[in-house]
Amino acid sequence: MNFEGLDPGLAEYAPAMHSALDPVLDAHLNPSLLQNVELDPEGVALEALPVQESVHIMEGVYSELHSVVAEVGVPVSVSHFDLHEEMLWVGSHGGHATSFFGPTLERYSSFQVNGSDDIRQIQSLENGILFLTKNNLKYMARGGLIIFDYLLDESEDMHSLLLTDSSTLLIGGLQNHILEIDLNTVQETQKYAVETPGVTIMRQTNRFFFCGHTSGKVSLRDLRTFKVEHEFDAFSGSLSDFDVHGNLLATCGFSSRLTGLACDRFLKVYDLRMMRAITPLQVHVDPAFLRFIPTYTSRLAIISQSGQCQFCEPTGLANPADIFHVNPVGPLLMTFDVSASKQALAFGDSEGCVHLWTDSPEPSFNPYSRETEFALPCLVDSLPPLDWSQDLLPLSLIPVPLTADTLLSDWPAANSAPAPRRAPPVDAEILRTMKKVGFIGYAPNPRTRLRNQIPYRLKESDSEFDSFSQVTESPIGREEEPHLHMVSKKYRKVTIKYSKLGLEDFDFKHYNKTLFAGLEPHIPNAYCNCMIQVLYFLEPVRCLIQNHLCQKEFCLACELGFLFHMLDLSRGDPCQGSNFLRAFRTIPEASALGLILADSDEASGKGNLARLIQRWNRFILTQLHQDLQELEVPQAYRGAGGSSFCSSGDSVIGQLFSCEMENCSLCRCGSETVRASSTLLFTLSYPEDKTGKNCDFAQVLKRSICLEQNTQAWCDNCEKYQPTIQTRNIRHLPDILVINCEVNSLKEADFWRMQAEVAFKMAIKKHSGEISKNKEFALADWKELGSPEGMLMCPSIEELKNVWLPFSIQMKMTKNKGLDVCNWTDGDEMQWGPARAEEEHGVYVYDLMATVVHILDSRTGGSLVAHIKVGETYHQRKEGVTHQQWYLFNDFLIEPIDKHEAVQFDMNWKVPAILYYIKRNLNSKYNLNIKNPIEANVLLAEASLARKQRKTHTTFIPLMLNEMPQVGDLVGLDAEFVTLNEEEAELRSDGTKSTIKPSQMSVARITCVRGQGPNEGIPFIDDYISTQEQVVDYLTQYSGIKPGDLDAKISSKHLTTLKSTYLKLRFLIDIGVKFVGHGLQKDFRVINLMVPKDQVLDTVYLFHMPRKRMISLRFLAWYFLGAAVFSSVLAL
Repeated sequence: MNFEGLDPGLAEYAPAMHSALDPVLDAHLNPSLLQNVELDPEGVALEALPVQESVHIMEGVYSELHSVVAEVGVPVSVSHFDLHEEMLWVGSHGGHATSFFGPTLERYSSFQVNGSDDIRQIQSLENGILFLTKNNLKYMARGGLIIFDYLLDESEDMHSLLLTDSSTLLIGGLQNHILEIDLNTVQETQKYAVETPGVTIMRQTNRFFFCGHTSGKVSLRDLRTFKVEHEFDAFSGSLSDFDVHGNLLATCGFSSRLTGLACDRFLKVYDLRMMRAITPLQVHVDPAFLRFIPTYTSRLAIISQSGQCQFCEPTGLANPADIFHVNPVGPLLMTFDVSASKQALAFGDSEGCVHLWTDSPEPSFNPYSRETEFALPCLVDSLPPLDWSQDLLPLSLIPVPLTADTLLSDWPAANSAPAPRRAPPVDAEILRTMKKVGFIGYAPNPRTRLRNQIPYRLKESDSEFDSFSQVTESPIGREEEPHLHMVSKKYRKVTIKYSKLGLEDFDFKHYNKTLFAGLEPHIPNAYCNCMIQVLYFLEPVRCLIQNHLCQKEFCLACELGFLFHMLDLSRGDPCQGSNFLRAFRTIPEASALGLILADSDEASGKGNLARLIQRWNRFILTQLHQDLQELEVPQAYRGAGGSSFCSSGDSVIGQLFSCEMENCSLCRCGSETVRASSTLLFTLSYPEDKTGKNCDFAQVLKRSICLEQNTQAWCDNCEKYQPTIQTRNIRHLPDILVINCEVNSLKEADFWRMQAEVAFKMAIKKHSGEISKNKEFALADWKELGSPEGMLMCPSIEELKNVWLPFSIQMKMTKNKGLDVCNWTDGDEMQWGPARAEEEHGVYVYDLMATVVHILDSRTGGSLVAHIKVGETYHQRKEGVTHQQWYLFNDFLIEPIDKHEAVQFDMNWKVPAILYYIKRNLNSKYNLNIKNPIEANVLLAEASLARKQRKTHTTFIPLMLNEMPQVGDLVGLDAEFVTLNEEEAELRSDGTKSTIKPSQMSVARITCVRGQGPNEGIPFIDDYISTQEQVVDYLTQYSGIKPGDLDAKISSKHLTTLKSTYLKLRFLIDIGVKFVGHGLQKDFRVINLMVPKDQVLDTVYLFHMPRKRMISLRFLAWYFLGAAVFSSVLAL
């Protein structure tokens, strides 16, 4: 409501508008009104002011029921009936809000909303109340807790709000625009410009938005576009109030006179069907507020500031007999509201009193109100009286009083010790977003914890396997743990030490002296590096994946093939799977399975890595199986549709990993149901027996494959759920046996530890033949067993410890669809022979090829490493030798190990997660030839993804068929990048800067220029790379990339996918061209390409002098060409 031009007598209450924090009794307040009212220490009335008992409420006639003091001496600025509960809300000029329950006006809650500004409008929602002040929108619970606090611009002067639906809010004021706020995200979604500033009142019907302006106009706006459809010039001075009902619009306001503004006693009424004014309605009071009260008729309630109220029909004549007086405590009425049921009217005056008028003795504010939640009553006051004479009276019923004496529960200092908690580490998100000014850092609150509260974690009970189920919060700043010495140095988590030159001066050869390529760990979700290495060293999988190429933009099989190609080309230099992990983050199933870790969780080591990598193992096999199935079905480019899991014969991945099974369900009625299925891996199921008896790994594996369990299932014969016995029989064994160990609790860990101890004792007894079962033997005796003098063929004692896993297992299909599994040794192999065993007896021998283990290290949060048996073909390609060797792969650390180390699991720090067994002589069954699937047509012209791209904007000429590059041709290359994640760094005590995690870059533009021919110097590739990830910095001053250039909806550039441009560069590399550019090493690294050094001509190194700094491209261009590079970019 607009108060400009109203009664000047209101000015004498201005000092009280800012005294809500320390209210006092106002001198103008009638003392008789507060004779029987008890005030709390803040001066707020605790009880409603009762009306005289002689007042009789007649049905259908409004009379005063109750009056109450909201805030003594502070004018009421707004009142609002709650639309969900039986409550009345009142806001004051001092920014204080008070709620009253029911028609008795029992005080429900009272709290401060704003310390200086008045409350201008209140709107009730289902979960709380919205309060609008001058430049602040606050959403609070009905008890006073803040749900959100949205600060507007300081120049805003808001007066009205309108709830258009359950989650959208319009806010208007004296400025020339109206804001649209989304209540779910608490963000401004739209800003509508208004032609006439000063929107102080807003209403809504099913046809229009109605906006009342301070200029006296009422505009009708479209519900969708907010454009003005009609406009009524109601008053020449100012608008006071208006209301809409049905097809009628009634307004009241002020007209301009020679002496100023005067209250107009004519109500302007408009017919919304004809969009014109009808006969004005003359009333007998000075109208300041009006509302339609449609009970039996569409009557209007017109209220004056002096307290007079008149009811009349909008199309009839006003009768002076329909006037009643409100009797305010102060001289002026400040606010007026009508309940949703039309049974109650609320008035607020300038002395802080609220008056409730009703037309029935027991009114209800809403037709259907929900139950109001009250505070719990005091339990002490409600306790029954206790009889002290009863000897069996429990003393626990007596409440403990407040006393200064020592209680029995207070332990003496000798029997207790303080245990202060270590301060938790700073959240990684805060460190990432923090901006420093001097030595003070500022960062937005990530709201990952409750305010002023820290979760209190008690020590887990001994029955819980906390070493495997959880890890400490952060690896930063921890002290050295006592058990750290147990974790061997090569198994610890490796990190890259960054310097000013980035990775150029980091010595990777110190960690990897082989010619195999490691993987860098600093990329988000790089926990799967060990599993990528396992898949790479499976020869049939490596060849199959590199032969695959499809048109789907985010295909994991394609990206994995590109990564395998880089691992093939590398000669000991580490690679990174950034493009593969980029595609991995776009797969919806990966996110649904919880495989995508947040940066903060990955940095702090949160999450169970063992469970995570086992879920990732199942996911990648299923995804590769689906991608290779889709290869048979032509799809449009960038299509992301996935086919369902089919039979194993539809893809080579299915032939390699799939195991065909029969699931039998036997009901107790005798009905049996058989269903065929297939699986790509198995999960170990451990026996329930906790005794220390020997249990071979083969027995546990057979139990897990041929699983038998009792469960409730539907029986078609019984037509109800019945207890059934479900068994699983194998019809076909896979070529590669994948096993998830599922060691996720103390129970499974103890089982592995116990079986390893039993196997150790049996091995000692077998090889010694002289040591009895109960005899204690010394370390010297143990050493003699493995010495040449003791026993030549016996492995050392250290090699026998913590070993339960066999290197080979034998599996045989029986005639009755059964399965026999047993451990296989070298002696058995010599007796049977691998070829004879498989062909004549149906026996399959599986050799252990890889183990993935979880390293438990509380200092670093743990890590995942892999033991891989690298075959002869890999050694032949890399080192030119023919032999097999076990290696440890710990990200970019690669080290040869003894084969026994691959099966030794100390459950205190080294826990098995995944096992890979392969059939003997597997490679002979598959075609291992690799044919490059990338053809020359990738360089031909292609359509742009940008909708606004025109031919006039084309900045390159695609290659023709007669221009295809040949071996040794020169190609100029340049790439521009954008930043996805900022660099994480810390300052040392000496003031130097240490990089913890480098910035994550993404390629945004790639340009290739012809180096010969008639079109020499003309680009044939100038691709802008579309990205779906959030860009932190476009680096416009260096790259020229602007926001919107990478968006297909608004970009005018030649926009393509990263995969499309990657294929072009891969073809140029494979064909043998030579790339010319400046800083190409970094460009190829971000693009994720491995280019042989003899195909790169980098001006950074061509013009580099020993022990001197690198020369910039700007200087080289100025010195040799006389050109000013970046001048056009810097001028933007």
